[in-house]
Amino acid sequence: MLHGYIPPHRFLPYLSWTEIAALPDRENTVIVLPCGAIEQHGPHLPCSVDSVIASGVMGKALEKLPAEVRAFALPTITYGKSEEHLHFPGTMTLTGTTLLATVTEIGESVYRAGFRKLLFANGHGGQPQVLEMAARELRLRHGDFVVVPHGVSRLPNASSRQISEQEKRLSMHAGHSETALMLALAPDTVHMERAAANFPPPFPIKLLSADGRPACAWTARDFGPSGVIGDPTSATREQGQEILDTLSDSWMQALTELHALRWVVREEATWERGHQQGFIQQSFEAA
Repeated sequence: MLHGYIPPHRFLPYLSWTEIAALPDRENTVIVLPCGAIEQHGPHLPCSVDSVIASGVMGKALEKLPAEVRAFALPTITYGKSEEHLHFPGTMTLTGTTLLATVTEIGESVYRAGFRKLLFANGHGGQPQVLEMAARELRLRHGDFVVVPHGVSRLPNASSRQISEQEKRLSMHAGHSETALMLALAPDTVHMERAAANFPPPFPIKLLSADGRPACAWTARDFGPSGVIGDPTSATREQGQEILDTLSDSWMQALTELHALRWVVREEATWERGHQQGFIQQSFEAA
C-alpha cells in the first residue's frame, strides 16, 4: 500500500476531503513531508536508502506518537537533488529548481487545506539548502505558516556511540549508520558481503575545515569508484534497531513539541500581499 512505513491512521491521503475539512484544530496539526532521494549508495546498499530512512524513521516516530498529538504524513518525495552522484547508474536526480518548485507547491497545497504547521523531514544530505529556501519562501507568503526543514538523522540518537572517531569526522555517504539503519528497515536489500570502507583524504586547509571534511564542492566519484564515503563493514541489524529506536524517540518528542508550539503570527505587509498576489496571478497565467 501507498503508506509504506507510515502508520495508516497517520497517513493523510487515506482521508477523504470531507474528513480533512472536518479535522479539528487543523492550524496546530503537524503535516510531515519525508524527503528522500534515489541515488547510488555503494555496492552493498540499494539506491533507495535516503527515501527508506526518511520514511522509516518518521513512520516509527508517528507510530509512537500519543493519540492526542495531531500529526499526519504525506507520501515521501522519493526523488531528490542528487547531482553529486549522477556518475553512478541508478541515480535519479531532479534539478534544484525542480525540487524547490515541487516542495513549495506541496507546501501551498498544505496551507490551502487549512494546515499551518509543516515539517520537511529530509533524508538526503545533498538538498537541505533547497528545503530551507522553500521553507523561507512559504513563510514570506504566509505569515501564519510554520515550516520546519530538518535532517531526519540530526536529532539525538545512538549512532555516535557506535562509530569510530574517523567515521565521525569523515563519513558522509553509505557508511556505518546508514548501513545499520537499512539492516533494521530493509534487510533484504543489504549485501554486507560487498561492503568495504572508503574514506576521503582529510581536507588540508584547517581554517576552512577543522574536522577534515571537504570544504570545496565535490562529487562522489572524487573519492573513488565505489561511491562509499565511510566504513559500513561493522554495521549490524541490532545497531540499526538501536539507532531507529532512539532516533524515533527524539522525533516523537519533537513532533509533540511542534504540535504544542505557538509561533509568531505576522501581519502581512502591503508588499508581501502584492508579492503573493503576483505569484498567484503568474500561476494562473501559466496554467
